[in-house]
Amino acid sequence: MSIDRIREDFAEARTTLDAFTADEANWDAIRRAGDLMVKALRNGGKIITCGNGGSMCDAMHFAEELTGRFRENRRALAAVAAADVSHLTCVANDYGYEYVFSKYVEGVGRSGDVLLGISTSGNSANVIEAIRTARTMGIATVALTGKNGGELSSLCDVEIRAPQTRYSDRAQEIHEKVIHGLVHYIELELGVGE
Repeated sequence: MSIDRIREDFAEARTTLDAFTADEANWDAIRRAGDLMVKALRNGGKIITCGNGGSMCDAMHFAEELTGRFRENRRALAAVAAADVSHLTCVANDYGYEYVFSKYVEGVGRSGDVLLGISTSGNSANVIEAIRTARTMGIATVALTGKNGGELSSLCDVEIRAPQTRYSDRAQEIHEKVIHGLVHYIELELGVGE
């Protein structure tokens, strides 16, 4: 029956989350990423996010949790997702899809900001280009990855990698947990959350 396969999906999701939380290196990576973001916000910087498909949805979700509300009312925190459709289609048309995020970072990023790039494979060419551009501009870089981390694992300042699984939905589920954890960490460190 189909429902039995869905039960297996849920069990696999639990096993993946358990594997992620059992690895102390993941907690250290979340802390280091959070500290970079807190430092940027304290110093008047912002967090820029990017990703493709579901990862773009996660990038937008992260930014809106900071500019809007996570759990409690508080002041807005500076974050923006590289999700402007006119920008994306303009750059894709004029330069190529691999530059849609790097051109955004080039235009709105400043030294002292943080770029959060999300790629379940770690090999999304446009996220890689964004990370490379950010590094040349003095922008700290954090990547949420999956599988073996891909090329992003060696390019970013902090990598937070979901355990390797057959499909990307498990990595996306871990990324969602990390996103909420980072937002909560930022709020706690800035003294604007509980």
